[in-house]
Parts: sequence; C-alpha cells; structure tokens
Amino acid sequence: MMRSMFSGVSGLRAHQTRMDVIGNNIANVNTVGFKSSRVTFQDVFNQTIKTGSAPNVLGGTNPQQIGLGAAVGAIDVLHTPGGIERTDNPLDLAINGDGFFVVNDGTADYYTRAGNFHLDADGNLVTPDGMYVQTAGGGNIIIDPTLYVSIVIDKTGQISGIQADGTVDTLDIVGLAKFVNPGGLEKIGQNMYRETISSGPPATGIVQPGQDGTGYLTPGALEMSNVDLSRELTDMIITQRGFQANSRVITTSDEMLQELVNLKR
Repeated sequence: MMRSMFSGVSGLRAHQTRMDVIGNNIANVNTVGFKSSRVTFQDVFNQTIKTGSAPNVLGGTNPQQIGLGAAVGAIDVLHTPGGIERTDNPLDLAINGDGFFVVNDGTADYYTRAGNFHLDADGNLVTPDGMYVQTAGGGNIIIDPTLYVSIVIDKTGQISGIQADGTVDTLDIVGLAKFVNPGGLEKIGQNMYRETISSGPPATGIVQPGQDGTGYLTPGALEMSNVDLSRELTDMIITQRGFQANSRVITTSDEMLQELVNLKR
C-alpha cells in the first residue's frame, strides 16, 4: 500500500477535527462569556529510508525520511477578552481583566465568565441554571429583595441595598478566582469550567475583584463571545481546502494503484 494513502487519511481526520472546532466557535458567536478554541497540527511519524553518514573519504550525507501524515497536536482555549455589551441590568456583571466568577451547585465549585445573574425566590444570586454565585472567601450571596427598592454592585464587587428611605446597607461581595493556567480548565457546558490537574486550584482562592491580579467588574454589562467571525470564516475556507487536498491525495494514490493493477492485462 502506498504511504501517501495513509498520509491522506490522517490529513482528513485532522482537518475534520479542526472543522468541528470551527463549527462550534461559529455556533457560539453570540454566547455570553464564550471563549473560542483553536486546533494546531503536528506531524506524527517519519519513516527513515536511509540514515545519514559522517564525512569520511567523501562528504557526509543527510538522512532520507518520508513523513506519514498529520495529527491534532493541541486544541487550545483562547482566554482573550470578549466585547462588553451594556444591558443596564444591575445584576449583569462583566469582568474587565483576568478571573472567573465562582458558582456552586451545592456539591462543588465551578467557574464562568458569563455574568448574567438573577435572584431566585429565596433571594439567592444565581446563574440561569440555578447555580449559586459565591462571595469573596466562599459562601452563597443572599439578598432579601423585599427590603430594598434597588440593588447596586460596584466595580469591586461590593453589593449594596438601597431602602425606600434612602438608607444604604452594605451586603456581600462578589468573589472572583484566578488560575495560573486557565487554558487547563475543562469546559463542561452551560458556560461553565471545572478545575483540572492541569489548571490547578485558584491561585489565591476566591478574592474580591481587583485583588491578587483579578480584574474589576463592569456592572450592568455582559462580556460577549470572543469569537472573531472573520477569522473563523477564513480558517473554515483554509480547512476546507486542506480537506479537499488530502482527499485528492487519496484519489490520486488510488488511480496510481489502479494503473499497477492494469499492468497485468
């Protein structure tokens, strides 16, 4: 069997994976807090036809090697900031800098950049899926909406409740977590991440926004997806051409094998 056949197949698989990632990026172009991913390739194996030699009577020679295809080298999550969209909802929060909101489902902590929060019937500040937003230092954020005519959150995460007579009560502080290697976090859906061995735990625990290298908050706004649609469409065209070229390698190799078979006739 011709080596080019196997190289073409590996190229098809690699480009198919890249197209899967591009498709997911484009699908989430308007997802709050979404971080795009990228695929990089690497060669997988080289067959040495002839080894190199050192200079002797004649000069030295270089080794002769034939590559046998490509494979996915890495799928990286790009944690670059997304655009900020003003919503004027006092419970919408965007992080201007590094860090993640910390939420809890009652058993474990998870991390997200999506700050579209609301209050449930018990006054808990929660995500759209009902996970509890955590304070700096840990713990659920609980606000009694019957006591206040409005809720204000400043850039440092300080939550204040304003009563009907104008009295301002200082409540909880929204917490943020920062990771040394945010690319090591595992995506679990619903705009959530889970810590892994690669990411490690939060570098300094759950802290107040603006502390220990975390960013400040932008109240009344949301961080949108960081997907660059023009780049994704360009990469899609390049990936499609790469897939077509590898398909052509397989077709041409098959034609050459057919010629060999026809030599017997």
